[in-house]
Amino acid sequence: MAIKVGINGFGRIGRNLLRSAINNPEIEFVAVNDITDAKTLAHLLKYDSIIGTFDAKVEVADNALIVNGRTVKVYSEPNVSKIDWGAVGAEIVVESTGRFVDKENCSLHLRDGVKKVIISAPAKDEDITLVLGVNDTAYDRANHH
Repeated sequence: MAIKVGINGFGRIGRNLLRSAINNPEIEFVAVNDITDAKTLAHLLKYDSIIGTFDAKVEVADNALIVNGRTVKVYSEPNVSKIDWGAVGAEIVVESTGRFVDKENCSLHLRDGVKKVIISAPAKDEDITLVLGVNDTAYDRANHH
């Protein structure tokens, strides 16, 4: 069963996360939240000035991105505490806005079924900072949220 992931902030990091893992059967992207509309987000996902064109079918329908046939709900909610992660079943939220880098603000995601928040920027008062291949074995599923 795939883990359901939401992305808050669909800038370069959020888009590249989705690009890199959209076809991974262990991950299901259920929603993105960004202040930009779905049509613009689809264009930015498809065409990247650094990486190039995304080799995927990217469409927009009913406030959602459809990437290779997978539907990803698009929210445009500036207030983190109002994002309806529960409606899409998100279990993990990737916080990639760069604005919310402390435990207090990121904990606003921890509701309606969300169990973990991954901060993509340098964080303050985090549970742990992990670097793949350096200290990723230090992760403790029971204590790091």
